[in-house]
Formats: sequence, structure tokens, C-alpha cells
Amino acid sequence: MTTHPRWPYAALDTTAHRPTPLRQFVLKVHSRCNLDCSYCYLYRGRDDGWRDRPPRTPEPTMRRTAARIAEHVRAHGLDRIRVELHGGEPLLAGPEPVLAYTRAVREAVPAGCRVTATVQTNGTRLTDTALDALAGAGVRVGLSLDGGRAAHNARRVDHAGRPAWPAARAAARRLAARPESYAGILCTIDLDADPHDVYRSLLDLAPPSVDFLLPHANWAHPPPGQPPGRPGRHRPRPTPYGDWLAVVFDDWWDGGRQRTRVRLFQEIAALLLGAPSRAEAVGLSPMAAVVVETDGAIEQVDSLRSAYPGAAETGLDVFRNSFDQALRHPGIAARQLGERALAPECLGCPVGRVCGGGNYVHRYAPGTGFRHPSVYCADLERLVRHVADRLERTVRGST
Repeated sequence: MTTHPRWPYAALDTTAHRPTPLRQFVLKVHSRCNLDCSYCYLYRGRDDGWRDRPPRTPEPTMRRTAARIAEHVRAHGLDRIRVELHGGEPLLAGPEPVLAYTRAVREAVPAGCRVTATVQTNGTRLTDTALDALAGAGVRVGLSLDGGRAAHNARRVDHAGRPAWPAARAAARRLAARPESYAGILCTIDLDADPHDVYRSLLDLAPPSVDFLLPHANWAHPPPGQPPGRPGRHRPRPTPYGDWLAVVFDDWWDGGRQRTRVRLFQEIAALLLGAPSRAEAVGLSPMAAVVVETDGAIEQVDSLRSAYPGAAETGLDVFRNSFDQALRHPGIAARQLGERALAPECLGCPVGRVCGGGNYVHRYAPGTGFRHPSVYCADLERLVRHVADRLERTVRGST
């Protein structure tokens, strides 16, 4: 049985909470993966609950999930939603299960609701035939890579230790030739890789967007390259990830902005200029995403598994519960509270409204829970201040 920390599970009263409807549904197609990445928080982490789930989502679970999504769409009058088909590796059984799940949702929701579908893959199973089928159904494809060269992806190997890069590179080339199907690249930061080289190599793969991800870590398990510490932004800490990202930002700002979007940088720049956020990594906009596992369990985002075993669990499932009930779960409600979910240190921080306390997952400390600054607090402040300085210099130079 999972023992959750006091905040938000015991300390947050959700009875008066006015939830934001869910608009992003992460649907698990396959709960296994053909890769054995050395840094994987899911298969190499502290939570092995995936072992107890069916490898593939059965068709009745797909239909029931689609009906629950349609119920939520009707209840809140939503005119558009996103479904993201995930794993494990969602293409392990070919494109057919992805297409079936997408079709079930589109057929279930009201005619006036637009469904944008994306499959997130490691690229090793993205053949020409699979891409043709996905493109024909209007399902876009996102790639997970660590850079645009073999050396950047040395940590991404299969269970026999063979590199995943040759197949992933072939997938990137296929997508570059089909830009209408190319959703972009997710790239987890590796401090050992040169930031200039990583960014420029990714541009060579012609993605419409790149999203740089901080390795999932928390105060109990600090990120690679960071010393152990205790929550609190008043303690000076090094900023290796902030420094790495600042280098990439300058490359993007000075030369690559017209070639690709970098979501983290765009979000920070928009927040500094007064716009609302649209990503969970920064800002204070309410989280509007939920996960449905292969057995129909309704869960919070997978990255919570990096905190402690069972951290993503809600105890709900699509057979017994609605998504409106999930909105009342303290873990989901806490991510819709904005400033009310922040630690006192974040409320008093001059960049707190921009970084938004950082990714919720990265705030975890054993026993007390998620009401702390991010373990990447110093890195985020370094990056936000750097972006602000570049914006200010650009404005001054144009007047």
C-alpha cells in the first residue's frame, strides 16, 4: 500500500476547489519498452508497478476510456482536446493499436470537438509503412532523442546493449521528409554533452520543435552533477543545468529561432513579457493532463514515479470513475492551484512567477511532499535571469 506524503494528500482540502477541465489525455498503448536507457526513471527507477499491468491495452479498455473522455468533453463543452499515445514504446505492436485507440476517441467525442493525436516514440519501430499509416490517420509523431549524433545517444541502447541510434536517425530522416507528421523532439539534458553540439545536431534533423527536459530528480535523489541538499532556495548551489541551457538559448536566440521552436525558451520569454504559461516545466497555469494506463487506471503523470513507488496512483480507473472525479484527487488538484501550491521561498522569489516553482515532480522531499522549491531552483533562476537579460538587451537595441 502506498504511503503518500502529507502535502498535498492530507493537508489539501479539495472540496472548495474549482478545477480546470482536462484537455490532455496521455493514453498508454504498451507498457513495455524495447530499449534499456541507463537514465530511465520508469524501468530503472524506484517504482516497478509497470510489471503488474498488461503489456498492451485491451480493446474494451480503449472503448471505455474513449467513452469517459467523451463524457468529460460533453460535461465541460470542450471544443478541442489532445490525446498522446505513449508507452513504454507505443509502436512495439506496430501502428495498429495506436490507430485503434485514436479512432475510438474520435468516434466517441461530439462532432464539434477536435482531437489532436500524437504518438511519442523512440523511433526504432517507425518504418515507412508505419509512418504512412499514422500520417493517413492524422496522427503526428514525436521522437525521444538525446541529441542528433550517435555519441549523444550512447545511453539509449536495447536490452542486448545495442545502440538505438541508427534506427532513430532513420526515423528522424523519414519524419523530416514528412513535416506534416513531425511533432518534434524531446531531448533529456546530458551535462557530459556539449550544448552547442547537441542543439546544432538536433537542428540537422529538421524538427519543428525541440523540448529540452531536465532529468527527473528531487531532494532525496538529486540530479547528476548536483550535490545532495535540503529544500530551500537560500542555500547557494551550483547551476550546471542552467549554464547548459543558457548556452543553448544563446544559440537559439542568435541564429535558430526561425528554424525550430524550443518550448522551454518560448515559455520563459512569454512569461517575462506577461503572457500565461502553457507548459508544466515553468509558469503557474493549471495542469490539465491525466494518464490512463493499459489496465484502465487513471493516474497522474508518469514522471511522479521518480519520487517514490506509487506516487502517480490515484486509486481511480475508467471502469468505475469519471475524469471529473479525478479532478478532485489531491495530487491532481494541487497542480491546478498556481501560487497557492508554492513554497514560501518561491512566493518571495523575484523570478517565482516565471519559473512557477519548476516542475512539480522536482519539488519532492521525503515526508513533507511537494511544497518545496524545485531541486533545480538555482538552475531555473540562472536561466530565467539570462533570458530576461537577453530580452532587455534586444529591446534596448531596437529603440
